[in-house]
Amino acid sequence: MNDPYKVLGVGRDASAADIKRAYRRLAKELHPDVNPGDTKVEQRFKDVSQAYAILGDADKRKRFDAGEIDAGGQETGWPGGFARGQARRGGGAGFRSFDFGQGVDVEDILSDLFGARGKAGGGARRTRRRGADVSYTAPVSFLDAAVGAKRRIRLSDGKVLQLTIPAGTTDRQTLRLKGQGAPGTNGAEAGDAYVEVHVQPHAFFERKDNDVHLELPVTLPEAVLGATVTVPTVHGNVSMRIPPGSNTGATLRLKRKGIVDRKSGIKGDQYVKLKVTLPEEQDSDLKEFAERWGKTHSYDPRRKAGMT
Repeated sequence: MNDPYKVLGVGRDASAADIKRAYRRLAKELHPDVNPGDTKVEQRFKDVSQAYAILGDADKRKRFDAGEIDAGGQETGWPGGFARGQARRGGGAGFRSFDFGQGVDVEDILSDLFGARGKAGGGARRTRRRGADVSYTAPVSFLDAAVGAKRRIRLSDGKVLQLTIPAGTTDRQTLRLKGQGAPGTNGAEAGDAYVEVHVQPHAFFERKDNDVHLELPVTLPEAVLGATVTVPTVHGNVSMRIPPGSNTGATLRLKRKGIVDRKSGIKGDQYVKLKVTLPEEQDSDLKEFAERWGKTHSYDPRRKAGMT
């Protein structure tokens, strides 16, 4: 995200009036109604509006200058910033938002843009203007992002939306909700809402591309003798066979138990890394067996690893 001062072309010591004048000038120059179909200019208009959403608000400008929020209005200490933002609003699902061009009389700008284009019945022509796009961020659980889900979200203004999270959604991916932005003027269509999702870490699953990795604790008898055990996957529990003589670090593959590729529709795999785990309380039988077995079966696993 660009520095909002640079986007508006003002210095850090600019007054509130200077910032407002800079925004009004750029908004009239870059407004989509003046540049229909020009997506680059439209993006610049959004950047300028977002910059003014920070600098045009005295509290947000102060917090940005102090490094408490970034150029997008997000807390710099994510995920702690999310919790802080939620507390400041007194609850809710924790979504942060900004409206493009807040603090400026949009009708005043439109009057500057279109007031001289013609008269109708002795008055200025009423201009239809599409509603502004708005942006939000939302935490999404690992499993919801992996397999997809539908969640109801409550926005900071109290509005509730139905968010469809596609299977295979990645961290920081932006989802578009058409027509859920700011309302249009004079019957024009509403803008869109853009939700950037932040996928939360899982207790034991880890994603690498479309594959899922898991470290699975196994008992000494399961590792030595082999066993069929229950293994969690993002799609639910499955049975997996552990071969006899398995050791810590041995990795088994569960085909097509990973995350679906959003382009090909093919699921990745799940890789299960075994970790032989002794019981927390070792009884005398196990100790006696280890002593007796060790006297007649000497081996050095550190030499095989090149450590001795």
